[in-house]
Amino acid sequence: MIRNILFDMGSVLVDFDPVRFTLEAKLSPEDAALIREELFRSIEWAQLDRGVLDDRQFLALMRPRFPERLWPTLEWMVCHWDEPPVMVEGMYELVEALSQKGYGLYLLSNAGLRHDEYWPRYPVSRFFGDRLLISAHERITKPDPRFYRLALERFGLEASECLFIDDVPVNAEGAVYCGIDALVFRGADRLRRELLQKGIQL
Repeated sequence: MIRNILFDMGSVLVDFDPVRFTLEAKLSPEDAALIREELFRSIEWAQLDRGVLDDRQFLALMRPRFPERLWPTLEWMVCHWDEPPVMVEGMYELVEALSQKGYGLYLLSNAGLRHDEYWPRYPVSRFFGDRLLISAHERITKPDPRFYRLALERFGLEASECLFIDDVPVNAEGAVYCGIDALVFRGADRLRRELLQKGIQL
């Protein structure tokens, strides 16, 4: 029986969308493509999530790869993308319903060291308390099996009683590898239907 729901953060609870960011920055198509590919898909971005780099170190490495006119945009993309905080539509209500039904709620996220600064600004954070496992703090990122096993150990959870939700299939598969049931997130409405199919009360 599922007693605990383990959530990814970005693009599941929190709207982290590089396409939206580049549109809001009113970039040319060429500049938008450059930022999406060279910033968000860089090895250094993965190191940011792993906690090897902080935001300032990351920006120092990134700036030489971009025209100087884009440096303020890089700063915003890295340090201020969460202003204002935008949630994934329908997810606050779904998480609230799970909380009211008594499910244990946990956050398992690949996120940088600034997570502690912006996460409390999202209303949904109130349902998670300190039940958080953040990659940058642990120096381990999904889908490394050690990440999921650490979550089970730290929070005293049984894998068979957990369900993990992530928008990245390989991250969901990593949980399955560790004996945790998982779903790939494709929107709040679909997730609600899939939870009900698994016998989860809403």
